[in-house]
Amino acid sequence: MAKEQLRNAPGQVRDAIVHVLSLTSRPLSVKEIENRVGQMIGPTPTSSVRSYLRLNTPDLFVRETRGVYTVQTVAAWSAQRNLFETQIWRDPVKFGKSTIFHADCFDWIEQQEDNRFQAVVTDPPYGLYEYSAEQQNKLRNGKGGVWRIPPSFDGHTRSPLPRFTTLSAQQLKDVRMFFFNWARLLMPKIVPGAHVVVASNPLLSYIVSGSLSDAGLERRGEIIRLTMTLRGGDRPKAAHDEFPNISVMPRSMWEPWLVYRKPIEGRVQDNLRKWGTGGFRRPSSERPFGDVISSAPTRKVERNLAPHPSLKPQAFLRQVVHAVLPMGKGTILDPFAGAGSTLAAAEAVGYESIGIEKDEHFFKMACDSIPRLSRLAPNVQH
Repeated sequence: MAKEQLRNAPGQVRDAIVHVLSLTSRPLSVKEIENRVGQMIGPTPTSSVRSYLRLNTPDLFVRETRGVYTVQTVAAWSAQRNLFETQIWRDPVKFGKSTIFHADCFDWIEQQEDNRFQAVVTDPPYGLYEYSAEQQNKLRNGKGGVWRIPPSFDGHTRSPLPRFTTLSAQQLKDVRMFFFNWARLLMPKIVPGAHVVVASNPLLSYIVSGSLSDAGLERRGEIIRLTMTLRGGDRPKAAHDEFPNISVMPRSMWEPWLVYRKPIEGRVQDNLRKWGTGGFRRPSSERPFGDVISSAPTRKVERNLAPHPSLKPQAFLRQVVHAVLPMGKGTILDPFAGAGSTLAAAEAVGYESIGIEKDEHFFKMACDSIPRLSRLAPNVQH
């Protein structure tokens, strides 16, 4: 959705305030709300923000204290209230050149100085509903929820998968706004020419891609991870015998990683000299970095070290991480660190990295898994 459309849409300021408050783990002051709304939809009069807060309280917004608000929608408010009251933000943990913070990435990114990071490599929760506190609790308890366990056709227990096809129209809109707002917050914090590489899914990549473009990042293609997944290929539900030769969707054989870049200053060589960014580091002087990478499923030894539902293999991640710092210098940011696999890959390659993880369970997992994953030898050739 274009920036002009965002400005002209009816109730856009109100909707922007709702999204801003839904994407944080704490109540925000009016000034903080104004800043984030401005980053999302452009300069917005202070009076408009204050008017929408005043007119929609208490039906939509909750005034916690003087000038401090949260959102009152049933699902968002319930999850955010529970998280805000029980969350204990822990001190950052450092392993070699990697540091992981237990924090909300929207709040954390906003507090960073401009031009701090030279690259972003992340596997975000683009199925936002699946990674809500409610759905994560159901997943960990093994009861209910939108996560599904694939058939155990070979006797082995399968890792749970999110049901991206169950997302409603409103949830898809939330995904779009989530990534638009995230990218707008991120833009000033990365240097010109910094690449932003985002793992996605064929069913939702078009939404994520459009949001990143609308936020001002330049599309630079995709990295295709060639790997067999368990998505698609199923016969019609409850009609297997009637339609034995029909698959509802193609069996997934690849995974898209979106490649975006903050606009460079001048020519690429000028940007490389000033910022050390703008291109990809070659695996060797004879071979450029390619956009198709053969990748086996994540090995069992890695899944045992870091049992995250969307853990990506070190053999793949180390190739991507190695490439995103063209001069071999700088800091890689992973705002959705999960089990810390990107940070482990950066540590193995020898790069500095910072990860942010909001979920306490995954944060603790990352603290254990980063040093262990980084020591594995996946036979990656740089």
